[in-house]
Amino acid sequence: MTAVPPELLYLLAHDSVELTEMLSQMRSADVAEALNRLEPVAATAVLAALPFDLIVRVFDEPELENRAALVARLDAKRAAPIIEAMAADQQADLFRELAPKECDRLLATLSVPTRTSLRMLLSYPPDVAGGLMTTEFMAVPADWTVQRALERIREVARGKETVYAVYVTNPADQRLEHVVSLRELMLADPGAAVRQVGGDNGPPLAVPPEMNREDVARLISKYNLLAIPVVDPGHRVVGIVTVDDVIDAIIREQTKDLQQLGGVEALDEPYTHMGFGAMIRKRAGWLSALFLGEMLTATAMGFFEGEISKAVVLALFIPLIISSGGNSGSQATSLIIRAMALRELTLKDWWRVALRELPSGLALGGILGSIGFVRIVLWQRLGWYDYGPHWLLVAATVSSALVGVVAFGSLTGSMLPFLLRRLGFDPASASAPFVATLVDVSGLVIYFSVAFLILRGTLL
Repeated sequence: MTAVPPELLYLLAHDSVELTEMLSQMRSADVAEALNRLEPVAATAVLAALPFDLIVRVFDEPELENRAALVARLDAKRAAPIIEAMAADQQADLFRELAPKECDRLLATLSVPTRTSLRMLLSYPPDVAGGLMTTEFMAVPADWTVQRALERIREVARGKETVYAVYVTNPADQRLEHVVSLRELMLADPGAAVRQVGGDNGPPLAVPPEMNREDVARLISKYNLLAIPVVDPGHRVVGIVTVDDVIDAIIREQTKDLQQLGGVEALDEPYTHMGFGAMIRKRAGWLSALFLGEMLTATAMGFFEGEISKAVVLALFIPLIISSGGNSGSQATSLIIRAMALRELTLKDWWRVALRELPSGLALGGILGSIGFVRIVLWQRLGWYDYGPHWLLVAATVSSALVGVVAFGSLTGSMLPFLLRRLGFDPASASAPFVATLVDVSGLVIYFSVAFLILRGTLL
């Protein structure tokens, strides 16, 4: 069904029967999307008219962007049951968005088990397995029968976020021994022990709470898992990371990386919700840094002012030279950052990348240099522009400089992510604008150095 305009939801907030009937035909994600387009006051009014189970499903949707503001507007008696009914990982995400004062107010209203679970989840950063996991999973002792395990699932499954698999534990120390899919359990002999169900594929796959979310995502993708258990040092299951949580986390990570690649500090909230002042703060820092970097370009041009005054024709090709170097550097940076994110490259592979990018840069520079040479020759021969009596030397200068600048840009752009990773920074910080600024300055030095060698005794 097509999402109902949020304005209509607000108007219908005073007719709970009609609103409930209409929303029963909508998915909770569509309701969340509609609420995103309302101000908190109006969205709270709509929520007040919804049935409790639908409110919980909506609050469990990662797509609900302003749930912290909505919860903050609810009194504790109404907010507490909603939070209690939410999935554990979504509870943690909600509390990460709340102000400290609101966290303290709401934590005091929750049950002891919920508070304990929340404090454990919040003790981990949001970008590791412990920060992604939910504590709602299905575990049974290894000596239980299949029949008993199925009965237990029927008893408690309604309160679990997902039951993709059953985690079989040692009855003595609760160590994870085996993982059985729900399908395998349903097809097994009811009288068989749970530890006997399923194929023997070696020790079960599990991750520590400190594992980076990208590594968790890679394991889930590699082994086609719907969920992966998170275990403590004693190999006891403390939670599970589900595939949908990984997808949401990776989308957020890639969004941040794309913003940084564009020379913008990562946004903490959706673009349409970002205030004017916050947007300026996020962009001004990078722009100022890049502007200061570009000032070095003016300094370099001032250093070669004598050469430019003697051979004004060289100034015509400055934009072409520096943009080609910046483009090649940005290409290399993007390729290396992506390869590092996919773990195709590690820090120790820098020399392999350098040996690959240097000849690649020379080849690419040769291609652009040939195009530049032909362009100058054609313009001179066809009479479209007169580059002077030494036009052939000018063409050779531009062509040779392009080879050097593009090769340097490719090598620099490929090495910057390694340098930043080695220094402990996010490689995405080696954004395309930053690389382009760096190569602009070096490109001018290379260009005029080549010009001095080729044109010395003629134009210079």
